[in-house]
Amino acid sequence: MTDTSSPHDRGGPDRGTGWNVVTAPPVTTLLLRHGDTPLSPQKRFSGVSEVGLSADGVAQARAAARRLAERGGISAVLSSPLRRARQTAEIVADGLGGCPVAVDDDLRETDFGAWEGLTFEEVRAAWPDEAAAWSSDPAVAPPGGESFADTLTRLQRVRARVVDRLPAGTVLLVSHVGAIKTLVVMALQAPLASMHRMFLDSACLSEIDWFRDGTAVVRAFNDTAHLRDAACDCASRGREIGNARR
Repeated sequence: MTDTSSPHDRGGPDRGTGWNVVTAPPVTTLLLRHGDTPLSPQKRFSGVSEVGLSADGVAQARAAARRLAERGGISAVLSSPLRRARQTAEIVADGLGGCPVAVDDDLRETDFGAWEGLTFEEVRAAWPDEAAAWSSDPAVAPPGGESFADTLTRLQRVRARVVDRLPAGTVLLVSHVGAIKTLVVMALQAPLASMHRMFLDSACLSEIDWFRDGTAVVRAFNDTAHLRDAACDCASRGREIGNARR
């Protein structure tokens, strides 16, 4: 029988950068941001706050589930412990035929401390100096919260667990803006502050190949093609620079 699958489907040579010689298939991480919550349209900090999906968020998660079921090949689903991510992961897992969802605490969103539940405008009004420092230095944490540098340390542990311990294949990670951007920064070996120049829609997909030799390839970022026909308003709400706070 003729093999009609593409090299991409088989984990073939095109999984590299186009320059390097691939000697072993990678671990591929599909990175899914959770769907909308009631706070998303209001652009409020919702780091470790326990807020669930809105009706739009559920519809977005179902659209992502259909997209991922059509793609196939997912061997494991890992989720942040936060409710909005777990709900999204469970909807997708059901669409994959009941794939079990494992919770990884290090996939949680950045803790925004005293800023949880506030808009950035409210934060700047109450903490002007702290907000300016936070915006310019990833090592600065909100009052009582966590810096993006701290988030990076957590996501380095996730990468080690997924890439170094799992067999080659495709793993779905359901997480948040801060965590997903951090993984992209790691893959690109970019400065951590570059995450402020990235935008992620609700329920978007990104994709990274991680090779055993340490090479990483970002194959997709903020892919929302599956949301175009979803029965909800899946347009991004408030496209402002640096939505890591959402």
